[in-house]
Amino acid sequence: MADNALHLPRGSAARDGFDLVVTPEDAGWGFSSLRTLTLAPGAAHEFATGEEELLVLPLSGAARVEVDGEVIDLAGRSSVFDAVSDFAYVGRDSTVRVSSRDGAVLSFPGARARRRLPFRYGPASGVAVELRGAGRCSRQVNNFATPQAFETDKLIACEVLTPAANWSSYPPHRHDRTSDVESELEEVYYFEFRSLAPTGTPGAEAGLGYQRVYGDPERPIDVLEEVRSGDVVLIPHGWHGPSIASPSHDMYYLNVMAGPEDERAWKICDDPAHGWVRGTWDEQDVDPRLPLYSAPTGA
Repeated sequence: MADNALHLPRGSAARDGFDLVVTPEDAGWGFSSLRTLTLAPGAAHEFATGEEELLVLPLSGAARVEVDGEVIDLAGRSSVFDAVSDFAYVGRDSTVRVSSRDGAVLSFPGARARRRLPFRYGPASGVAVELRGAGRCSRQVNNFATPQAFETDKLIACEVLTPAANWSSYPPHRHDRTSDVESELEEVYYFEFRSLAPTGTPGAEAGLGYQRVYGDPERPIDVLEEVRSGDVVLIPHGWHGPSIASPSHDMYYLNVMAGPEDERAWKICDDPAHGWVRGTWDEQDVDPRLPLYSAPTGA
């Protein structure tokens, strides 16, 4: 896939009733996938997972998920900037029906899977909220489906919230080789933005950020894209970062990763030209705007 095709603006990959569809075939790789869906109040949508396992993760609103006669009701959230969400896991070779009484926007992080694991519930209270970095590199990570947090066959997924004007996904890192310090993982970044402008400011909701991906002479790749709400950047390989939030908008992105490794692990390698930045964080405070929220307690 050409480098300029790795950025999918909002609406450019809509089909089959979904707002966004990225399958392994669409991306030209082997494992990672993502779909998003807007449900009007009272609406429903049904589809087959095929060879993919997936999660039903509300971006906004609540939803009901039905698989093989079993039902999971998701409380969801008002927006990705307000709370972590509960979610449902759906195994490969399933037919899933989602519906919403009051309307919802749902995401379906997915991966081509070998095993069919059971349909089950992921509570919001089980989501580990981590503060990563410091100073202008501060960000919040919601580890809802990372290897230590939730069992899947191949899929790894998390959410990252970056306060306005901060740099996230930094220092630039990669995970495209099999080694002691890297695991081969294809990655999808899905973005949303929240305006900090006074109510009524013209055009304030448009929000934007920037995403960088670059390679080396052996595996070149060159992406620098302005991203807006609903946009996606595909990362087949290479160093990725920074993800830059504009001073006027908080930034959210959903990370979806999967790959051919036998071990489900997220191992990364920093670009040595920038990795030294991590050593400066001990002398800086975490951005006081974080966390934007914490996981709820209880069931």
